[in-house]
Amino acid sequence: MTLEIDVVQISPLWAALPGVEALAERAIRAAAKSSGVALREGAEVSARLVDDEAIRALNSRWRGANKPTNVLAFPAATPGKLAEAPLLGDILVAYETTRREAAEQRLDFGDHVAHLVVHGFLHLVGFDHRNATEAARMEAREIRILEEMGVANPYAEAVLGNES
Repeated sequence: MTLEIDVVQISPLWAALPGVEALAERAIRAAAKSSGVALREGAEVSARLVDDEAIRALNSRWRGANKPTNVLAFPAATPGKLAEAPLLGDILVAYETTRREAAEQRLDFGDHVAHLVVHGFLHLVGFDHRNATEAARMEAREIRILEEMGVANPYAEAVLGNES
């Protein structure tokens, strides 16, 4: 499966994580390979590495929440049409929120970024977490993909009751 992946550091803050563009691309490729979703050969995916202000503005406009968030995904195709879709959509990850969460949860910053990119990609291909069943399905897929990347289960702390 070949994807066209465009990863761009919009915020200069991301320079603090060397190799972040390659990490995001690797996370997208791993998610595409193990998503269980048929995709068009050469489909395009974009990842933008932004700051809290940029993601806050988008979160406010598109979700009605005037606050920053860690990741947003904007699907360009409906789940039933992904096998023919030339464009899958856009993933945006906010530096400050992601950095703060990694510190609070005692996660490796790069591993947390990989998790959020995988999470965003799964949203692009139809996964969601609107209810407990969907959340469990999406989390299980994330755990499997991240494990294939050598990243520890990001939900392990929550399962053990150690998450703040």
